[in-house]
Amino acid sequence: MNPALPSDLPALTFPQATAQARRPSTASEVTSFIGTMENVTDMDLLRGVELFDQFDEDDHRQLADASETVVLTRSDVVFAEGVEADACYVVISGRVAISNKSFDGRESMIAMMERGDLFGEMGLFDGLGRSAEARSLEPSAVIRIPYDVLRSIWENKPELLWSVVRLLSQRIRSTDEALADSFFLDVTGRTAKHLLELAGDLDEFEIPITQEELAGLVGASRERVNKAIASFLKLGWIEQNDRSYRILKRRELEIRSR
Repeated sequence: MNPALPSDLPALTFPQATAQARRPSTASEVTSFIGTMENVTDMDLLRGVELFDQFDEDDHRQLADASETVVLTRSDVVFAEGVEADACYVVISGRVAISNKSFDGRESMIAMMERGDLFGEMGLFDGLGRSAEARSLEPSAVIRIPYDVLRSIWENKPELLWSVVRLLSQRIRSTDEALADSFFLDVTGRTAKHLLELAGDLDEFEIPITQEELAGLVGASRERVNKAIASFLKLGWIEQNDRSYRILKRRELEIRSR
């Protein structure tokens, strides 16, 4: 059970964007918007998102009525880094990369979102522009949830904000883990860890990203990541055919990733 909130809290307010919110309006930002989401499958998906798992049926219906399904082709930009934020997203299908670019145009992928994952929520809490770019890695579909509907629900039921606290705690833990990995794991260890994360429970899997994007996830140059993969092949831990991989010795990879 979540602890009760103090009864003397000031009125709940959320930061507002400094300019009028707008939807993506060009093909480079998003392919198309498709009507109000009503099907049961998408309702079930919303219920499974941890940020919304304390919402009741009326709250979920309010979310669904205000939300839209966005269909994306490969490499469509959902939102660009630095632009005004007015909505968050939940992945229905496909994969979406979250990435940053350096001043000289180099890209570093910091996360890959899959079915059920939430992204783009930070602007709701700090009122700032997007801290990263979101781009589809393959044909995908996402649910677009306007910030306004979430503000309305939380302002009426501030006790539900404990879900926000949990989410932010998870984000901090993930950041701490990534920082620790960068200090304590070498490139080969980080490459092993990301291959295992991409594989999940499968021994045969495909990586839906380029070698450059994988290198961004690992936090190293493409050459060094390729060298690490080559060492796994030589040791007989994995097999590779283009983007298709097969894990032969999972235990060895797990040990190397620690």
